[in-house]
Amino acid sequence: MAGPLITVPATVKRGEVFEIKTLVRHPMETGYRRGISGEAIPRDIIGSFSCTYNGEEIFRAELFPAIAANPFISFFATATESGELAFTWTDEGGKSQTGTASITVT
Repeated sequence: MAGPLITVPATVKRGEVFEIKTLVRHPMETGYRRGISGEAIPRDIIGSFSCTYNGEEIFRAELFPAIAANPFISFFATATESGELAFTWTDEGGKSQTGTASITVT
């Protein structure tokens, strides 16, 4: 499985609000669908998403079965200092996918 897609600007001015866009590849199976031979496809959804900026959580979301496969999440943050954004998607089984992006604040 390919890693998440993360889009953030490379450089941002201090105090500027910037957009963060993420997309993670995940089937988001609700557990209600049936396979070709009629068997139930097991539930498999991402339950939570979080983003930290230099170790401090700046965004968190709980996801539910109505979210589409390959969830796209977009949100805004304020540039305070150069550093790393870390993203974590955790499914209901406890498995997680992570990604990082760096920004330079001028």
